Amino acid sequence: MSFKVQGWCPGALRPMASGDGLVVRVRPPSGRLTERQASGIAEVAQRYGNGVIDLSGRANVQIRGVTPETHAPLISTLRKHDLIDADVAAETRRNIIVTPFADARTYRLAEALQRALGDAPELPGKFGFILDCGAAPVMTDVQADIRFERAADGTLLLRAAGCDLGAPVTEAAAAEAALALAQWFLEAGGVTDGRGRMAQLIATGARPEGQLAPAIAPASAQFQAQSQAQSQPVPGIVKQGALVAFAFGQIDADTLGALAALGPLRVTPWRMILIEGLPWMPNLPGLISDPTDPLLRVHACTGAPSCLQAHGPTRDLARSLASHLPEGRTLHVSGCSKGCAWPLSADLTLVATPAGLSVIRDGRASDTPETAVISPSEPRHISEFF
Repeated sequence: MSFKVQGWCPGALRPMASGDGLVVRVRPPSGRLTERQASGIAEVAQRYGNGVIDLSGRANVQIRGVTPETHAPLISTLRKHDLIDADVAAETRRNIIVTPFADARTYRLAEALQRALGDAPELPGKFGFILDCGAAPVMTDVQADIRFERAADGTLLLRAAGCDLGAPVTEAAAAEAALALAQWFLEAGGVTDGRGRMAQLIATGARPEGQLAPAIAPASAQFQAQSQAQSQPVPGIVKQGALVAFAFGQIDADTLGALAALGPLRVTPWRMILIEGLPWMPNLPGLISDPTDPLLRVHACTGAPSCLQAHGPTRDLARSLASHLPEGRTLHVSGCSKGCAWPLSADLTLVATPAGLSVIRDGRASDTPETAVISPSEPRHISEFF
């Protein structure tokens, strides 16, 4: 491997060092930010960071360029906005992604799960929960270990990652059932050296008993979640408001502050933001409002020099290649073979190496390249791979 696996994600209380300073990840409660909270994040990003904000694939907000000296006042300010957990352990456990199209029941469940996780046992740093409880799932491509969905008849389902069926649960018992499934994961040996994922454990044949058994049952039966998952949302007006996107999920502090003035915000795992209740599309610098913009199908990490593990820059190249991308195809430009920006398969993946760019078709950044390394200074040659 040409990269180091950290085994944990940055937080606000436990930031991660990068090439441009500390990365401070803020986890919005239930995926939502009030106008005051969003404005507060914009303010501290400008005052205590470098003004650059990333929207992560975990529906979180990352403030970049923070220093050891500015970290403490940043946390103090964010704590006044109710955006900081009691300690690192509580922050780590609160790894929940909520659909931005949530209804009142889903938000009640999110709040109950957040409270329950306060007393949960220690879980691996990347172990997470998804509440995808809309009329049809929209986050099937987003990684998580324990999922809440719903059946065709509206029944709330608890489902383990990698399984097609879910155990029916009531809203009142849902949070407790999720923690019971997490406890089973620990007792069944799902953690090795502090790491582990539910899908990996299920693949070994491990199975819980009793009421939790349907949560990992094989496909076929009665409580199957909605099979027709919706395609990934695109910018536009939706029932809940205006959905806007940003190239590579990067937004500057001024733009976030301008969005906050338009209404409460919902952060999505697609590196987009939903402005609650807004019936029109805003026109702001760096904002993508065209649902056909090819940049929506281009993924690129921060790259060098902002990432310490990247072997080269990524985003300028990715942007220059976007216009060459055929309709319906996806491109991933990664600074190393870890592939943080897009852990899934792409039609074309370019991976920076010490010698140049390796090329992978229909695969992930960690897959074996099929083509010899090419120079990043030859965009015409690279475009031929489409």
